[in-house]
Amino acid sequence: MTHLEHTPASPPRKKRPLAPDIRRLDDRSARAWTESMAVTPLGRGRYAVDAGDRYVVNLPEHRCSCPDASIRGETCKHLRRVAIEITRHEVPPPGKREGQCAACGHDRFVPEDGPDLCDDCRFVAGDIARDRETGDRVVVVESTDDPADEWVVEGTDTTIADYETNEGYPSDDPVVVVVYPFSRRFESFADLKRYAFPHSRLEPTEEQFVV
Repeated sequence: MTHLEHTPASPPRKKRPLAPDIRRLDDRSARAWTESMAVTPLGRGRYAVDAGDRYVVNLPEHRCSCPDASIRGETCKHLRRVAIEITRHEVPPPGKREGQCAACGHDRFVPEDGPDLCDDCRFVAGDIARDRETGDRVVVVESTDDPADEWVVEGTDTTIADYETNEGYPSDDPVVVVVYPFSRRFESFADLKRYAFPHSRLEPTEEQFVV
């Protein structure tokens, strides 16, 4: 018996096109979907669009250097094409760039400014993580862009990077602020002392803390 014969059948999927029905679109939207264009991120929300002629789209300002946008004031095919490629994750959105995530090592979209962490690896408030040094479970209060070698431990002259238990972790790791809510009863996170760790010292879990 083959592997396929062993595997339970999935419900049949409905056939569907990836592109929209261009008969329902206005002319500029249809051309944005169907014409050959190359979109190149330039940073700061700007994209070069090569559609035979080369124009520059400034997405945050909703501007394009083409005559259709700059003279006629229309939302041109170039603006629409950039929006399509961002939605399809083919080019990074404003504020992001293509790069290698420092945590997972995969090629992802990472911030233009700040630590090279993809959205999947960056902690968010409420995430439950595990301290790799002690095994303790902690709850993330805040993820910062501040590097560990610039964050001074409260009441000391030592940075988080130089703190003895953080030896071996990257000195430019972004700092993550956490609390320990599992050791005692509390009314709110404001009652709990906060601690700061290098990002890579904390091991992600699949859990979220619900108050």
